[in-house]
Amino acid sequence: MDPSDPTLLVARAQFGVTIGFHIVLAAFSIGLANFLMALEALWLWKKNPAYMDVYKFWLKIFALNVAVGTASGLVMEFEFGTNWSRLSSKAGSVIGPLMFFEVMVAFFLEAGFLGIMLFGLKKVGPKLHFFSTCAVALGSLFSAFWILSANSWLHTPVGYVIAPDGRFLPENWFEIIFNPSFPYRLAHMTLAAFLGTAFLVGAAGAWHLLRNSRNARARIMFSMAMWVAAIVGPMQLIAGDLHGENTLEHQPQKVAAMEGSWDRPVTGKGEPLRLFAIPDMDEKRNHYEIAIPHIGSLYLRHNWTGTIKSLNEFPPADIPPVSIVFFAFRIMVGLGFLMAGVGVASLVVRKRGHLYSARWLHKLVLMMAPAGFVAMLCGWVVTEVGRQPFTVYGMLRTVESSSPVSLSFVTTSFISIIAVYLLVFGIGLVYLMRAIAREPKRDEPGPEPELPKETGSNTSN
Repeated sequence: MDPSDPTLLVARAQFGVTIGFHIVLAAFSIGLANFLMALEALWLWKKNPAYMDVYKFWLKIFALNVAVGTASGLVMEFEFGTNWSRLSSKAGSVIGPLMFFEVMVAFFLEAGFLGIMLFGLKKVGPKLHFFSTCAVALGSLFSAFWILSANSWLHTPVGYVIAPDGRFLPENWFEIIFNPSFPYRLAHMTLAAFLGTAFLVGAAGAWHLLRNSRNARARIMFSMAMWVAAIVGPMQLIAGDLHGENTLEHQPQKVAAMEGSWDRPVTGKGEPLRLFAIPDMDEKRNHYEIAIPHIGSLYLRHNWTGTIKSLNEFPPADIPPVSIVFFAFRIMVGLGFLMAGVGVASLVVRKRGHLYSARWLHKLVLMMAPAGFVAMLCGWVVTEVGRQPFTVYGMLRTVESSSPVSLSFVTTSFISIIAVYLLVFGIGLVYLMRAIAREPKRDEPGPEPELPKETGSNTSN
C-alpha cells in the first residue's frame, strides 16, 4: 500500500480524531481524580466544610467525564481490529497484555470505587469514603501507566524476538514494560494531566471570583489550582527537556522535524532556535525562517556549539511530515512556558496578599482555561505524527499495519464516529460549562465557612 493511499490516510485521520478526544478526557480524569483526593484530605484534616462543597461541585463533573471517556476509549479499542488488524496481528502479543492489564487493574479499580465516591459518603463513613477516592485516583494513574507503557514500546521497542512469520513475541517483560522512553513519557504525561486540570479548575475559580471575590469555595479552587501551576509548571519544563534528550537518542528524525533542521550548521555555529519557519518537504528547506543562533544547542546538547542529525541525513522515506511536527511542537512549548509563567506570577501575587483580588490574574487564567489540554494535544501530535512512517518505530511501517478494508468502509465509519462524537461531546461540553458556571455554594444547610486568607502585605482579600 502507498503511504498516500486514501484508505490509509482516512484510517489514520480516524484514529487521530478518536485518540484526540480520548486523551483529553483521560487526562482530565487523572487530574480531577487527584484533585478530588486532595480536597477530601484537606476536608478531613481542616474540618472546613467548604472543601467538601468544592469536592461535591467537581465530583459530578468527574463522573460525567469518566462515563464519556470510557465510551471514547472503547471505540479506539475496536479500531485496532477494524482498521489496524495487521498491527494487532504482528504486535498484539506485546501490546495486547499491556492493554489487558490497563483494563483489569486500572479500569476496574477506578470504576469499582466510583459508586462509593458518588453515593457512599453517608453510608460508609468519611474514612472509607476517602479510601475510595484514593483508590479511584490510584486507578487513574495505573491506567496511565499501562497505556503509556504500551504506547512507549511502539516508539522504543525492546525485549522481543521476531517469529518466522514476522510477529513480535515477548522475551523480557521487564524490558518491554519499562522500555527506554516509558519513564519520560509517564512523567511528562502525568504532569500534563495535572497542569491541564489545574488551569481548567483555576479558570472556574477565577470566573466566580470575578463575580464574588469573597466566595470561599471559589477561593479554594483558585488557590489550589495556582499552587499546582506554580509547582508543576516548572517541573513540566524540566521533564520535557529530559524527554527531549531521550527522543533525540532514540528518534532523531522526530527531533530534526521538531527543530526544522534540514542541514547541519557550519562547525562552530551551533544549532539555532527557529522561532518561525515554513518547512518545505519538496525543496528540503525552510522558508521565511526566523532563528536565534546557538540557542538550540543549549537545550538540545546543553552546550554552545552542539548539533543534531539533520533531516537531509536520513532516507527521505523515513522523514515524518515536518510542518505538522514543527508547528505543533512550538505551540506546545509556547503554552508550557506561558503556564509556568502564570504559576510563578501567582506566587508573587500570593506573597503580596492579592491572590483573590487581582482581577487581571483572574482574567488571564480564565482565558487560559484550555491551555493545558491544547498543549497536551499538540504534544501528542508531535509524538505520534513524529513517529511516522512507522507504527513500531524502525521495525514496522504504517503502510504494513493497516487492515485490507475498502475506502468506503473506513470513510463511512469515520463520518459516523465524527457525528456521534460531536453529538455526545457537544452535549457533555454544554453540561460541563453549565455546571462550572453555577456558583459553588453550601451543599447542606449551615453557617458559611471562614474565608481562606493568604500571607503577604494584604491578608484581607
